[in-house]
Amino acid sequence: MFSGLVAFGESIGNFLTPISLFYVFASTLVGLIIGALPGLTATMGLALMTTLTLKMPSSQALLVLICTYVGAIYGGSRSAILLNIPGTPASAASCLDGYALARQGQAGRAMGIATSGSVLGTLIGMFFLALFTPLLGEAALKFGAYEFFWLALFGVLISGTLTGDDPLKGWLVGLLGLLVATVGQESIYAYERFNFGNRDLAGGISLVPALVGAFGFAELLVIMKTSRPTVKINPFDSVIPKLVDIVKHWKTILRSGCIGTAIGVIPGVGEDIAAWSSYAAAKRASNEPEKFGKGSIDGLMAAETGDNACVPGAVIPVLTLAIPGSAPAAVLMAAMLIHGVQPGPMIMVQSPQFVYDVVAMMMFATLGILFYGLTLTKLMTRVLQVPQTLLVPVILVLCTVGSFAIAGRLFDIWVMLGFGFIGFILRQFNYPMAPLVLGIVLGDLMEKNLRRGLVLSDGNIEPFFTRPVSLVIWVTIVLLIALKLDLFSKFTKKVPRT
Repeated sequence: MFSGLVAFGESIGNFLTPISLFYVFASTLVGLIIGALPGLTATMGLALMTTLTLKMPSSQALLVLICTYVGAIYGGSRSAILLNIPGTPASAASCLDGYALARQGQAGRAMGIATSGSVLGTLIGMFFLALFTPLLGEAALKFGAYEFFWLALFGVLISGTLTGDDPLKGWLVGLLGLLVATVGQESIYAYERFNFGNRDLAGGISLVPALVGAFGFAELLVIMKTSRPTVKINPFDSVIPKLVDIVKHWKTILRSGCIGTAIGVIPGVGEDIAAWSSYAAAKRASNEPEKFGKGSIDGLMAAETGDNACVPGAVIPVLTLAIPGSAPAAVLMAAMLIHGVQPGPMIMVQSPQFVYDVVAMMMFATLGILFYGLTLTKLMTRVLQVPQTLLVPVILVLCTVGSFAIAGRLFDIWVMLGFGFIGFILRQFNYPMAPLVLGIVLGDLMEKNLRRGLVLSDGNIEPFFTRPVSLVIWVTIVLLIALKLDLFSKFTKKVPRT
């Protein structure tokens, strides 16, 4: 414990430089703006910012990305409260009571509650990040190729199950992501697959252009399809959080912080599920459940605490298992790989200080959202009035330049455009995008461990099914599929008598 505190203090000291503090406040502001603008998502923001940090030192680049991540999740509450339009999917639950409070003339108070809930939720998740990452990292050292194969598959399946209304759609999109990951040279003999004679495809599909396309350009097409009129922001009261609102709802804050962190650890679930789960738990525990959806302070506090606590929670499996807990965390993990940081079970052996660096980055991001939430809220709400005709060209330029800047290949721009159109079409039929991201990210991990396991067992697949941890994971996968497809009821349904 003491050594962890020393390491955390060292990480804080490393970031207490003028340039680091500038990056903290600049990137948090960018994230907040991205989150506040309806239609833009934290995943899109991280994908774009990844392309802009390629030439930066790894520690500074990841500081920028984490501050953008935290800022975007927090920023979604601005439009949710003022416009009843969630800036990000994570803020959808905040619309119910946040907008109701705004209509009652308490928009400032609602935004103060959102600020306090977001700050405290991130701090709770940060505590669990510092506490459990070293422990989970040590446990993950016992995992072998067999366990990681099933874990990667489980991540894709659970993502497809929990991020859409139809699990089959989620699984199909996850399978598409796994297929994309197989394009190019395979990892052992460098045999070229699915390149169709195209030399550009021989190196595989670059992750960042695919992510920028699926989340950036696809979002752009959605924005162009659903035109957003210029909005008028009504005056609101003080945004300074009231101490009584925090003290009175301390149980909700702790409960939602724990729920949000736990939801974040589950691969592929995401901040929106954390917000709704926290909201539902608060409503069940409330003495006044009838007020939920009509301006409940408890409900808004629960939603904002839960989705922000999910951010550090989603980073825990990234660092320890190299499996992202959410779609934005998948982009963050890709950025780590690009910047030479290898997340996974060996991180506590090879780079133990990096874990505490991430905790310190979360803390500075929390300070950033607290600063902007208390001082610049009225000014930042003007962002909601930016005309769509100005917003669309800026996003398009960022998507194009960012995709090209990674390797200087025109082919990456075509990849971005292709995945953008694919993502747009899939969205029109209500297919979720998170499984696609996880499929691309986890596909390489899944294939490598499958082949490594077969090499270790001389081609025998038995260890994949008989080793204790592997057995638990694959049985869980089978039960998950059976439950989601309602197979048990089909087998137990009685045949009617004639």
